[in-house]
Amino acid sequence: MLKLYSYWRSSASYRARIALHLKELPFETLPVHLLKDGGEQHKAEYRAVNPQGFVPCLVDGELVLNQSLAIVEYLDEAYPAKPLLPTNPALRAKARAMAYVLACDTHPMNNLKVLKYLSGELGVSDEQKSAWIQHWIAEGLKPLEQMLAATAGRFSIGDAPGLVDTCIPPLIYSAERFGCDLSAYPIVMRIQANLLELPAVQAAHPQNQPDAA
Repeated sequence: MLKLYSYWRSSASYRARIALHLKELPFETLPVHLLKDGGEQHKAEYRAVNPQGFVPCLVDGELVLNQSLAIVEYLDEAYPAKPLLPTNPALRAKARAMAYVLACDTHPMNNLKVLKYLSGELGVSDEQKSAWIQHWIAEGLKPLEQMLAATAGRFSIGDAPGLVDTCIPPLIYSAERFGCDLSAYPIVMRIQANLLELPAVQAAHPQNQPDAA
């Protein structure tokens, strides 16, 4: 069985869980608590699995793979049933571009290590930290909204959930958690509502994880 090292509230882990559930692949969750005892991701046992010390990390037999989008694309190639990427090369490229906007440009600005650095080393106030988060999430959602206008159906590209749709619920979960105004993104929020109706996305939701606080 596939194994996924995951933290319930990690956006990157959430992306991988959505992909696994959309593809109906059974997997075992191996929780890595990012805050307990200074962060279990820093312990030698986990660093032996994933030297980067991030979650998620997928184990498939002898393969150990980090980075959420690499995991999603590996799953799509290794287990081709219920594909997450379009067959058309242009649409595949657009899907990757939109996913990268969220997972590579937007999320890293607001992940745990950045927020801890802002609060700790730089002494940023909670209000300033919230403003930082809201700014960078908006910087990601603005272009995504425009890009989706050319591709969206029920989901990000047409009427089947795919790669981009693994990235939207984690970002919106964070945006709502930190009080972002989402009224300027009607296409994103329509897709989000459709995604939340899917049992696969519900199963991947942070609150439905075995390690949820």
